[in-house]
Amino acid sequence: MSALSYLSAPLWLLGVFGAEKSLRKNPILGNENLNRRGLHKKRVQIAANLAAHRRKRLAPSLSAEDREFFDENGYFVTRNFLSDEHFQALKAEVFGKPFEAREMRQGDAVTRMTPVPPNVLDANPALASALRDKRALAQIRYAASQGGQPIGFLQTVAVEPSGKRDPQTDVHSDTFHATSKAWLFLEDVAEEDGPFCFVPGSHKLTDERLEWQHQCSLSASQDSNSHHASGSFRIGAADLQSLGLPQPKRMAVPANTLIVADTFAFHGRTPSDKPTVRCELHWHMRRNPFLPWTGLDFKSLPGVRERELQLFMGYLDARKKYLNKDSIWKPVGAVPVNSKAHI
Repeated sequence: MSALSYLSAPLWLLGVFGAEKSLRKNPILGNENLNRRGLHKKRVQIAANLAAHRRKRLAPSLSAEDREFFDENGYFVTRNFLSDEHFQALKAEVFGKPFEAREMRQGDAVTRMTPVPPNVLDANPALASALRDKRALAQIRYAASQGGQPIGFLQTVAVEPSGKRDPQTDVHSDTFHATSKAWLFLEDVAEEDGPFCFVPGSHKLTDERLEWQHQCSLSASQDSNSHHASGSFRIGAADLQSLGLPQPKRMAVPANTLIVADTFAFHGRTPSDKPTVRCELHWHMRRNPFLPWTGLDFKSLPGVRERELQLFMGYLDARKKYLNKDSIWKPVGAVPVNSKAHI
């Protein structure tokens, strides 16, 4: 490591006290000696304790039945989430219209992300109402154990099987603390369509899970799998069994189903051996796990609220233009949201 790189040491140290997760990019987080002494383990423990504290404050926003199901399983699932009238209006606004979008390729999967800043929401009231639905937001916040504003956008995942490995089909945990992702599916997702899969109960920080996290932290920074090295730990069937966990549950669901999950839990995208397209409203929420409060969210401020993704894409464009640093998210212009009808 060059002497110049140590100028980043203050940032590495700050990362220890925030949501930073990469054991490869941050030499402090990936230091084997520090992790043998419990650095990663302690971060996981403290984050889990604070998540439990924040969830108690968020609990009144949910029904007792929904909260009990989530606390046991780590996800919510709500069929017929929107009224039929609202759902049909939503699909009419989304399908066939061009929206400015970005695409990312991972293996044989292409993910298209369509930001929906306020001007897009103003022109599409059914979309705006769905993304702002208080029931969805309550579940997303509880799953993330955080208050504030999640990021919401349109997402299309298209897979053309080619033998190139899609890293999202590896069962994994997104990071070392509670976070949430949510999907409102615009079309049926069948067993053969590569549905979302989830390991029920794996959001709980048991002694076995904590020890597994600790063992991963000792070598992850040197792992050949870049996602594992970046703190999104991968897990196999044998390790799930050793942790006393079931194998992943495949979430084949009809259209108009909302799934919200704590993605500290193990999850993934089920591989498919045929071309598939999956369209959804997608939210995700991740904040500093060491905050004791649920408010004071920067993303909720006027000028930032519902513009965060747009602002981030602007930052990526500026970085490309002035620093010649490329991004995995490539602009594709104004394109229509795909559906199964276009396969």
